[in-house]
Amino acid sequence: MNHRVNKEMNRIVKQLIRDQSKDGAWRYPFETGIATDCSMIILLRTLEIEDEAFIKELVERIAGEQQEDGSWKLFHDQKNGNLTSTVEAYYALLYSGYRDRKDKDIQAARRFILANGGAGEVHQFLKIMLALTGQCEWPHFPINIEVMLIPDTFPINLFDLSVYGRANIIPFLILANTNFRKRTAQSPDLSDLFQNREVRLFTEEQDEELRSLTKWVKQGINGLKSHGNLRELALYRAEKYMLDRIESDGTYLNYFSTTTLMIFALLARGYHSTHPVITRAVQGLKAMTTRMDDKLHCQYTTATVWNTTLISYVLQESGFAYSSSPVQKANQYILSRQQLKYGDWAIHESTVLPGGWGFADLNTFHPDIDDTTAALRAIRTLATEQVDYRQAWDRGVNWLISMQNKDGGWAAFEKNVDKKVLNLFPVEGGQDLLIDPSTVDLTGRTLEFFGNFTNLDFHQPMIKAGVRWLLQQQQTDGSWLGRWGVYIYGTWAAVTGMIAVGISPKHPAIQKALTWLRKIQNPDGGWGESCNSDIQNQYVPLGDSTRTHTAWALDTLISAATTVTSEMENGVAFLVDRKEKDWTSTYPKGRGMAGSFYINYHCYEYVFPLLALAHYQKLTDGQLLTGEERR
Repeated sequence: MNHRVNKEMNRIVKQLIRDQSKDGAWRYPFETGIATDCSMIILLRTLEIEDEAFIKELVERIAGEQQEDGSWKLFHDQKNGNLTSTVEAYYALLYSGYRDRKDKDIQAARRFILANGGAGEVHQFLKIMLALTGQCEWPHFPINIEVMLIPDTFPINLFDLSVYGRANIIPFLILANTNFRKRTAQSPDLSDLFQNREVRLFTEEQDEELRSLTKWVKQGINGLKSHGNLRELALYRAEKYMLDRIESDGTYLNYFSTTTLMIFALLARGYHSTHPVITRAVQGLKAMTTRMDDKLHCQYTTATVWNTTLISYVLQESGFAYSSSPVQKANQYILSRQQLKYGDWAIHESTVLPGGWGFADLNTFHPDIDDTTAALRAIRTLATEQVDYRQAWDRGVNWLISMQNKDGGWAAFEKNVDKKVLNLFPVEGGQDLLIDPSTVDLTGRTLEFFGNFTNLDFHQPMIKAGVRWLLQQQQTDGSWLGRWGVYIYGTWAAVTGMIAVGISPKHPAIQKALTWLRKIQNPDGGWGESCNSDIQNQYVPLGDSTRTHTAWALDTLISAATTVTSEMENGVAFLVDRKEKDWTSTYPKGRGMAGSFYINYHCYEYVFPLLALAHYQKLTDGQLLTGEERR
C-alpha cells in the first residue's frame, strides 16, 4: 500500500507544480454556480456596456447548466430545481439579447418558475436585484438610512454586524431608502412571472417580529442631534464607507455582491454610469473571471491566498523542504500578502497590530482567522531562520491570539461580533450573513495550528477555553457542524484540533466522533456528504464518495490512531485507486450561504487527499516526497 500511496502523492504533486503561477501563487477557480454570471449580464446591460463577446461567453455557460425540466440547480443532488437560480438565469438570458421568449429552453424555464410560485418567491437578494432594475416595485424595508449615524456605543449598531453583512447592507440601505430603479431599452418584461403582484421582503409575521427589533434602532436614530440634514448626512456616510474600502482593482472589498451593490448605490447617489469609480469597479469584477473547461465564470472573489497557503503547507507535510523552489516561491507570495492595514476588526480589538492574512489576492482590508493560520503553517520553518518571516510570524500569531472570542472560540473575521438578537432580523441566510460567531471549523483549525506549530497546549487557559467551547458544540450523533463545510468538515476540524493540543484520542467526545465517521463510511471505502446537510440541519449522505470528503474523514481517523485500521486502509485505497465518479470532482464541498450558494474549491481535489496520504505515510513509516527532482 505504501508504494501505491507514494505513487498517488507524486501524481498530485506533479499536477500542483504544473499549475503554479510564476509569482508562486496558485489560481485555482473559486466556483459558486451561475448567480454571479447572471448578475454580471444584468449589471452590464443596466450600465449599457456593450461587451458582446464577454456576454456571449457567460450566456453559453449559464445555458449549459440548465436541467431537463427547465430549471437550474444549486448542486447535483438537489431533487427539484432551484427557483431563485432559475429566475436569475431566465432574466439574464433574456436581458443578454441572445435568447428570446420563443426559445424552447426559455419556455421550459418559465413553466418551471410559474409552477413553483413565480418570481415573487425568490431569495431576498434576487428580489432586491429585480426591484433596483425595475422589474417590480421596491418592497417595504423598515430601517432608515439614518442608522448609519448611530454611534458604535449604542446597544445595536452597524459594527455589530459581520464585516460581510455590513459590506452588503450599507449599499442596500442607500438603494432601499432611495427606491432606486433603472430600466433600459433592452430590459425584458418579467411581469408575467409575478403571480402575486406584491413583492415582500418579509412575511406579515416577520414584519411583526421586526417591529420590536427596529424599536431599538429607531431610538438610536431619534437620539441623534444635528442642525443639518440627517438623511443626507447618512447617505454621504454610507457612500464614504464604501469608497474608503475600495481595493486596488476597483472592487469593494473584493466581493462580487458588494461591488455590484456599490455600483447601483453610486448610481442612486447621482454618479454617471461612466464615472471612473464605476468603470474601475466593473473592470475589477471582470478581472476576477476565470476559466473552467474553457468556459468563462465570474468568480465571487478570488481564492488565491487560500489556495497558495494550503498548497505550500501540504507540500511541506508531504516531504518537500521549505527551501525547494515551489515552496520558496509560494512563501514569498504569502509573505507579500500579509495585511498591515487596520480594518474594521480593530473596532472590536484595538490593542493589537495588524498581521492577519485574507482570502483573496487583492484583499487588504479584512483578514480572516482561517487564512492566517494557513499562512502561518506555510511559513513556520522560515520564521526560525529569516528576520522578515519571523516578523510576519510574530505579528500573525499575536493577531490570531487577540481574536479569540469571549466564549473561547474563534470566528471568521472579527472578535465578539455575535449578538444573537440580530438573528431575529428575518434575512434569508442571516445566520451566515448578519453576525460572525465562533464556529467549530475555525476554532478547531486554530487549535490545530497552536498545537502542532507552537508550544501551546491544553494547559494554557486560552487553549483550554477553546477546547471547552468545542466540546459544548458536539452534535448528539458525535459529529460537529462546520460553518464552511458542514458535518464531515466540522468533525475533521474539531477532532484534529483537540488532538493537536493534547486531548487524548480516548476522550469520550473524540471516540464518539470516530464511531460516527466509521458508521457513515461508504462500501467503496470513501465518504461523501450532500449539500442537503446544510439545508436540513442534519447529516445527509451524498450517496457517492468524493475525494475531498474522504480525505477529511481519513485524516481524522489517522490523527487519533497509533496503528492502521481497516477503515483507514479502505479510505486510502479509495484515494489511490481513484474510485470516484467524474461528477463528484465538481460537487461543492463548501458552504457559502445556507440554501443560497455553495462553493467548489478547485484546489481541494489535490490538497486534502495529499494531506491525508502524507499523514498516512507518517503513521506507517512510509516514504515521503523530497521534491529535489522537481526544483
